[in-house]
Amino acid sequence: MLALRLTLESFRFAWQALKSNLLRTILSLLGVTVGIFAIIAVFTVVDSLESNIRQSMDFLGEKVVYVGKWPWKFEPNRPWWKYFNRPVPTQREFRALQRTLNPNSHMGMAIMANTGGNTLKAGNNSLTDCNLQGVSYEFQQVSKVPIAEGRYFTSQEIDLARNVAIIGADIAENLFGGGSALGREFSARGRKFTVIGVMKKEGKKLIDTPSNDTNCLITFGMFSQIFAVNNGSGMGGVSPNIIVKGREDDQNLANLESELQGVMRNVRGLKPREEDNFALNRPEMFGELISKLFSVIGVAGAVIGSFAMLVGGFGIANIMFVSVKERTNIIGIQKSLGAKNYFILFQFLFEAIFLCLIGGAAGIFLVFLITLIPQESLPLFLSASNVTLGLTVSVVIGILAGIIPAVLASNLDPVIAIRSK
Repeated sequence: MLALRLTLESFRFAWQALKSNLLRTILSLLGVTVGIFAIIAVFTVVDSLESNIRQSMDFLGEKVVYVGKWPWKFEPNRPWWKYFNRPVPTQREFRALQRTLNPNSHMGMAIMANTGGNTLKAGNNSLTDCNLQGVSYEFQQVSKVPIAEGRYFTSQEIDLARNVAIIGADIAENLFGGGSALGREFSARGRKFTVIGVMKKEGKKLIDTPSNDTNCLITFGMFSQIFAVNNGSGMGGVSPNIIVKGREDDQNLANLESELQGVMRNVRGLKPREEDNFALNRPEMFGELISKLFSVIGVAGAVIGSFAMLVGGFGIANIMFVSVKERTNIIGIQKSLGAKNYFILFQFLFEAIFLCLIGGAAGIFLVFLITLIPQESLPLFLSASNVTLGLTVSVVIGILAGIIPAVLASNLDPVIAIRSK
């Protein structure tokens, strides 16, 4: 109880000292405020950038493995023509994987192919640079298809390669205006399609990645009739991918990849010493690259912001030395009345920490105000971890800036301190 009472008393002395020199307190806070603002603002922008880019890559799916012709990550000095001459995945291989792969090792499997730069027309309206994507019925199990209006394909429509489509919001708006697009027709690549669904609007993305707003899903069978997808080498055609979604509890998908590799080698009749003529790709490859990139940017920003924080710390230390000098007589009186050294130490240390905490909170509040400004392409957000980091750094700076003045004050001789003016 005595320690608690003395601690509270130290807080009270520190608060009174800050209030008695309000202008000096405010000026001292500015350095810390600028330093914390610089550090937290950098981390906030970096976190927002990383989050936005990861969201832009959501179309690739989560916990999925892509079985395709081309690897997404090339090994150094690897001849590219080896990949060029590989056969593309086929519907026969897709069905073989469905029959052979252990159903307990995955949650879903689909085959998909897409091509961009298509023009869609409906009457006098048209929209260029659209993405046509041929999918199997199981595609909704491995990737998000956010339908705002209408429905997904039925298994009969997929099996019979019907001329039906699910279109993006921009396609619906440009081809059919403000009315409902369901049941209406449009043409693409010389074929007529009937709209059975419209996807939710995504809006602009920070990076130029495929968007559902200009995406048009059609049945894989119809896509195969329009484009050459099963021509062995893929020359002049489109290379499809077989997508396999792993289970939620499979953290690294290593077991699924190993099983997929074995089944694909068996399906393609590869001998033990022959190398794989297919690639297993995962979106996590991009995620790891993004994490490494932004970790470097974050460190660089923290180093730059730390210089501003250093200046603020020197300002706090300077004010604390002045405060000790002004209150030397009071320190002597407190000691003569029985105040312990640690009480004097805490009194000045708490004052320095208070200064830094208030300055740090002000800097964090400024960052929060910036996040409230509407940003269409890069919405900023202030995370709880960054708030905690800012307050923690403020406390550390307060301790470092106030410890020497506090120790000097606690070690003053009471007789000499009382006689000082």
